[in-house]
Amino acid sequence: MSFIVILAAAIKTGPLTQAEAARAVEFCAGQHLHWLSPGEACEFIVKNPPDPAQLKFILHHKATDILVTKFRGRRKALLVADMDSTIVTTETLDDLAQVAGLGPKIAAITARSMNGEIDFAAALTERVAMLKGLPISVLERTWQTISYTPGARTLVATMRAHNATCALVSGGFTYFSARVAVELGFDIHRANTLLDNGSELTGEVQIPILDRDAKLATLTALAEKRGIKMNATLATGDGANDIAMLDAAGLGVAYRPKPIVAEKIKNRIEHTDLRSLLFAQGYPASAFRGEET
Repeated sequence: MSFIVILAAAIKTGPLTQAEAARAVEFCAGQHLHWLSPGEACEFIVKNPPDPAQLKFILHHKATDILVTKFRGRRKALLVADMDSTIVTTETLDDLAQVAGLGPKIAAITARSMNGEIDFAAALTERVAMLKGLPISVLERTWQTISYTPGARTLVATMRAHNATCALVSGGFTYFSARVAVELGFDIHRANTLLDNGSELTGEVQIPILDRDAKLATLTALAEKRGIKMNATLATGDGANDIAMLDAAGLGVAYRPKPIVAEKIKNRIEHTDLRSLLFAQGYPASAFRGEET
């Protein structure tokens, strides 16, 4: 079996040079160096997958992400993406708390939950309870503060242009996931539902809570519905509740991962943006759609 090694550099810190790429090929006993984006991303074939940490050690361009995937079946037919701190730049519940004046207290619980220190469902229930009595207008005010991760629009547009199904699956809230899905072109969105009485938040979330098990189940169910094997799936996320789906996907890539995720998932994007998920599938920059300006 052959593998592909992809090098993707944060080009704002300087280009990835031909000499640097050649050094990586030699270190891995690779062959067939090919550039996907000059100075930014390249790939080569190896027989034995390298340890990304060891390969990164010999690179001079330290702001380089190293992804390794199987040679066969690189282009995926299904993308399942986390929303908070992955497709959008922040945690939407923390954003909501900030707008409501509850920021530090809720953010501290979020950080522990995302690093797997406390149960996700329990942490979500505790945080949502603190929102009881807030006017539902705070949701719209929060939405106005949200921004997208660089490369998110391009990732979805390019994969959909090549007949992939794109799903947004979040432990956050449908109020936000529905809007993100429409704006970025996701085919499907699933998240938790905040309950209200028509004018105020009740401090409750609809049961069952979408947690790590539900994310994995969604990945599996969508692959089955599409009629594809798991090796034809791509998953990305940053928190502890994403680990199960990242492990199960044909290509699981952690995006700016929390420490517990970084310990378990070797394929990580730590320096570049979500376009690197396209490079990992062999898409050259010339094939990208929906490029952001």
